[in-house]
Amino acid sequence: MRRRTGSVPSNHPFVLTADSHGRRLLTTVDGAAAAAGLSTGISLADAQTLVPDVIVQPDDPAKTATLLGRLADWCGRYTPWTSVDGEDGIWLDTAGCAHLFGGEEALLTDLLTRLSHLGFSAQAAMASTPGAAWALSRFADETVIVEGDEMRRWIASLPVAGLRLTPEVASSLSRLGLRRIGDLYSLPRAPFAARFGEKTARRLDQALGRVSEPISPRRYVAPFRSRLAFAEPIGHADDITRGLDHLLEDLCDQLSRAARGGRRLELTLFRIDGSVQEVAVGTARATRTARHLARLFQERLTTLDPGFGVETMILSAPATEKLEADQTILTGEAGDATESMGALLDRLGNRLGFGRLHSLQPAESHLPESAQRLMPVSLEREEPAVSRWEGEGPCVERPIRLLSDPERMTLMTPEEGDGAPPSVFRWRRQLYQLRRIEGPERIAPEWWRQDQSWTGGTRDYWRIEDAEGRRLWLYRESGGAEESRWFVHGLFA
Repeated sequence: MRRRTGSVPSNHPFVLTADSHGRRLLTTVDGAAAAAGLSTGISLADAQTLVPDVIVQPDDPAKTATLLGRLADWCGRYTPWTSVDGEDGIWLDTAGCAHLFGGEEALLTDLLTRLSHLGFSAQAAMASTPGAAWALSRFADETVIVEGDEMRRWIASLPVAGLRLTPEVASSLSRLGLRRIGDLYSLPRAPFAARFGEKTARRLDQALGRVSEPISPRRYVAPFRSRLAFAEPIGHADDITRGLDHLLEDLCDQLSRAARGGRRLELTLFRIDGSVQEVAVGTARATRTARHLARLFQERLTTLDPGFGVETMILSAPATEKLEADQTILTGEAGDATESMGALLDRLGNRLGFGRLHSLQPAESHLPESAQRLMPVSLEREEPAVSRWEGEGPCVERPIRLLSDPERMTLMTPEEGDGAPPSVFRWRRQLYQLRRIEGPERIAPEWWRQDQSWTGGTRDYWRIEDAEGRRLWLYRESGGAEESRWFVHGLFA
C-alpha cells in the first residue's frame, strides 16, 4: 500500500515576536499581516512602520510546543500515526486511513475545515514521501495531493528551501543559480555531496523517494484499534456507553481472530471543541470478554466530560498477550471460579492500582518459610499455581496460615518413643489433647544456599487434630547436642 504522509503547519491568527540580541523579531504572522507585506524574521519596528495597527503578541515557545502537541493528539482522529514537526508542523501518516473519510481529498478537506473552525489557518499537502509533503505544504500555492509519478514534476518548481536545508546552504545554492529543486536533478551526486554536504544530497533523495525516511509516531501505535464516528455530536452518558459497547465488540472480535487478549485498553474521545479526553483500564490477565471490559470502563466513564459533544470515539489495545481459546469444563465449576477471580482482580486493580494487589506464588524452595513469595497479580503466570506445589510423600498438604516465626509448645506428657507428638501439650495458654496424627514429613535445611536463615537441625513435621477439632502443623527439631524441641508452625483451620 502506498504511504501517504501529510504535513500541516499551523499559524496563530496574530503576529508573534521574540527577542534576538536585543531586537524584537516577528516569528509568526497571520494571513492579513502577510498580505500587508509583513513576514517572519523582520524587526517589530519595521513591521510597525509598514503596518502601524499591527496586533502584537509575545511569543512563548513552551506554550506553542504544548499547543502543537495537543493539535497532534487531536489529529489522532484521522490516523494513529502523528508526530510533531519542528515548531510549526505536524506529520500524519494516513496509509490505510483515508478510505474511512471518503478518500484522500475528503480527508484533507475535513482536516482543514475543522482547523479553521478551531481558529487556525493551515496549509496541507499529501505526497508519497515526507520530504515532498513538507515542501508542498509550505511552498505550494494550494492544497495538493501528489501521486508518486507526479511528485518529481510538482516539487521541481519549488524553492530549494523546500528540501529542509539550512539558510546558509539554501543561500549558497541560490548564489550559484540553483534556486529551484528541479535545478538539482541533473547535478552529479558525488561532486554535489562533496561541496554542499551529504545531508543536503540525502534531503533531495528523501524527497524523491530514493532513500526512506521513517517518521516516529508521537505515541505508541496500538496494533488493535477500533474507531466510531458520529453523524452528529453526542453528549449523553448513555450514548457514550452504547458507543463503547460497539467499540468493545469490534475490538474483541479483532483480538479473537488474532488469538490475543487485552491487558490494557484506552478509550479516546474527540470533542467538538478540539480537545481530547482519554481513560484507560488494565487487566490482571489477558482477556477479550466485551461484557467484562465494559464493567471495568463503567467507573471511568463517569470522569469524562463530553462538553459540547463528542464527534469521534477510538478504542485501542496498546498492550496485549497471546490468549488461546479455553477448554470448556463440563461441570463449569473450575472455569467459573477462574473467571470470577480474574474479574474481581481486574475491578480491584483498576480501583486501587494493580501495584497494590499481591498474591502468594510458589518459589523454588522446599522450606516452608521460603516456598512462597508475594508477587503483584499482574506478574502472575497463566498456568495454575497448584501444579507447582504438587509433591510426593504422606504429608504434602500445607496449612492455610503459616506462622512467620514457629512458636515453641510446652509438653505436658513425655514424648513417644517413635518420635510422634506428645498426647497432651500446651500452646498459647491452651491445652491440646491429640485425637489424630499424620506424618512425619522430614525437611532438612538447604545446605547449598549461603543465605539460609534456618540454623536448626532436621525437622519432622506432623499434621495433628485435637479433641476439639483444631488442626495444627507441628514439627520436631533434632540435631546437635541439645535435646529435641517441638514447635507449632501453622494452622489448618
